[in-house]
Amino acid sequence: MTSPRIVIIGGGIIGSLTARALCREGLTDVTVIERDPTYQFSSTALSAASIRTQFGCPVNVELSLYGAQFLKGVKAELGEDAEIGFVEGGYLILGDEATAPARRAALAMQRGLGADIADYDSDGTAAAFPWLATDDIAIATHGRANEGWFDAWGLLQAARRAAIASGARYLQAEVDGFTTDGARVTGVRAGGSVYPADWVVNAAGPASGAVTRLLGIDFPVRPRKRTVFHFKAPLEGAGMPMLFDTSGAWMRPEGDGFIGGIQPDEANDPDANGDFEPDHALFEDRLWPLLAARVPALEQLRLVRAWAGHYEMCLFDHNGVIGPHPELANLVFATGFSGHGVMHAPGTARGVAEWIAHAAYRTIDLTPLGFDRIAANRPMPESAIY
Repeated sequence: MTSPRIVIIGGGIIGSLTARALCREGLTDVTVIERDPTYQFSSTALSAASIRTQFGCPVNVELSLYGAQFLKGVKAELGEDAEIGFVEGGYLILGDEATAPARRAALAMQRGLGADIADYDSDGTAAAFPWLATDDIAIATHGRANEGWFDAWGLLQAARRAAIASGARYLQAEVDGFTTDGARVTGVRAGGSVYPADWVVNAAGPASGAVTRLLGIDFPVRPRKRTVFHFKAPLEGAGMPMLFDTSGAWMRPEGDGFIGGIQPDEANDPDANGDFEPDHALFEDRLWPLLAARVPALEQLRLVRAWAGHYEMCLFDHNGVIGPHPELANLVFATGFSGHGVMHAPGTARGVAEWIAHAAYRTIDLTPLGFDRIAANRPMPESAIY
């Protein structure tokens, strides 16, 4: 039996892991179209490269638990040369009185799905994490397992090598159109050629909205710039978890210093087409004061460097979109994760491969993340977005 022709748009972590998963299903006619094989501006390579099980939507918790096991067993999954330096340091997420009831309900759901998360009141938080200011804290939750950070570049390179070794082909080109026949996409146009396709996977990350619009479909995913700041301070980082403050500021240890960031105000968060310039004013005006208020030792810090990458922001509900389009049934989405794409890439890839190979999800039911919710204007908001 001839293997169906599968074209994946985007060779980042989701596209590469999907290619590998498809090949392992025996679907070996897999072509990955990636416009920049250096990955200089790849969202994967420029991300903060972390994973957490503390989400508001159950399917996201399941994806994280799957992803954590994948990362822990990465050598078995992607080869003995896969080096990602996974640090299982956990996330420490702070909450005030206003958010405490919702946080406790989410905690019960997360634990019910198998997440190992400790919780503290204000006094308990102060005792466990004495470097924090905790007067306004009503609840703090800390992932004791399956949460932490890793080397995203190492993961991406290992995934690409594994995909190629499994039989996937990588082409350097930029997609500029499609051919269609009724309710199916028949080909992907890129670099002056048309690549015939029985299945097309949109894993184009921040560019996925623009790619989808080439088919005349409005897809609410846009590129949004996020700046990461690397700084040093008189604070011991060894053993420190990744901190998420009530203000939305975050930080974690990195080497002999720390990295951190915060979302810009919505009014100052336009589409970031081609803009990779770090927003230094964001550090001076917002991030540093907020972090110093929460971690007093950070009143004295030194900024080392900064870089900016792009989120594939799903403006509909801040959740990923996985699965087929309701009208173009052989167009499958794997994008729109709004900042948690790298951690959910293993489960997404597994699900997309199962859908194409078996017309059903077998490992995790990803139906809640389907395109149907967008078509029906039925958002499923993810509350835990940073």
